[in-house]
Amino acid sequence: MKKSGRTLHLQLQLHFSVLTLAMFLIKTWRQTAFGVFGYLNFTKAGFLDHSKKFNPEDMELRIPGKNCIVTGANSGIGYATAEGLAKRGATVYLVCRNKERGEAALSDIQTKTGNQNVYLEICDLSSVNEIKSFASRFSKKNVPVHVLVNNAGVLEQNRVTTSEGFELSFAVNVLGTYTMTELMVPLLGKASPDARVITVSSGGMYTTPLTKDLQYSESNFNGLEQYARNKRVQVALTEKWAETYKNKGIGFYSMHPGWAETPGVAKSMPSFSKSLSGKLRTSEEGADTVIWLTLQPKEKLVSGAFYFDRAEASKHLAFAGTSDSHAMIDYVVDSLDSMASPFV
Repeated sequence: MKKSGRTLHLQLQLHFSVLTLAMFLIKTWRQTAFGVFGYLNFTKAGFLDHSKKFNPEDMELRIPGKNCIVTGANSGIGYATAEGLAKRGATVYLVCRNKERGEAALSDIQTKTGNQNVYLEICDLSSVNEIKSFASRFSKKNVPVHVLVNNAGVLEQNRVTTSEGFELSFAVNVLGTYTMTELMVPLLGKASPDARVITVSSGGMYTTPLTKDLQYSESNFNGLEQYARNKRVQVALTEKWAETYKNKGIGFYSMHPGWAETPGVAKSMPSFSKSLSGKLRTSEEGADTVIWLTLQPKEKLVSGAFYFDRAEASKHLAFAGTSDSHAMIDYVVDSLDSMASPFV
């Protein structure tokens, strides 16, 4: 009896060791494949190479009369997106947390584009309460929303908790994006059948599967990994929204801007920014596909898809073991619903 019990214990130890090794190898493969794939495709050189296949006419369209909301619009890709849309005649609403920086961006965009139909909305995307307050105010304008660009994002290296009790990166990147999108659905419906939601994800999501641990409860918080997890959720959410609202005339798209040299990247990943100095994309190159997705006829696009450099891209790296994880998106959505509902 003792012998069989010892044998079972040894078998369990061996099984656990093999499982741990397998998980380590898969994680190592994801990181390595992502690094190589990223260096070849996500840099400025990758953009210049891919741009040889771009159709210049795709970006020559003008969209006067279309109402576009861009979150995190005071700098980086958000600013470049807002400027690009304003340049094409859209009415653009900049959703920014910081009033001073938002006003500076507003003034710059109006001056550069000559478009006075650019407005500033103050909202902290880490707060469900503030998002609900913004949605309530904006709804009173009674205007259709043709385009919602979920761009605001945070990569926080240390665990920080918001006043509402959520881990900060998750609060902005996932819960904030989810709440904003859900609350804008009625106004997006008013712009049917041409309404669209574009969520700025990241290639970092290739390194991780979807997980139920949304707020990274593990003791050793890893800000970079949490950011990647957040971005994987955004891609899976986009698939779910496309399915849920397929009869409302709203298209849902996630995209990867490539590795761009933005203030956010310089602040959150200084060593990465320094090591690839001169090789990173400009904010305008990062925003290129966002603007392209805004301008294209919806018949040319696939709702729920992930885009990179004006083309539909795979959501998973080969042999990375991430695709099956999207099956848990219903659990994620239920969790987000319950987190957002207590706030008024």
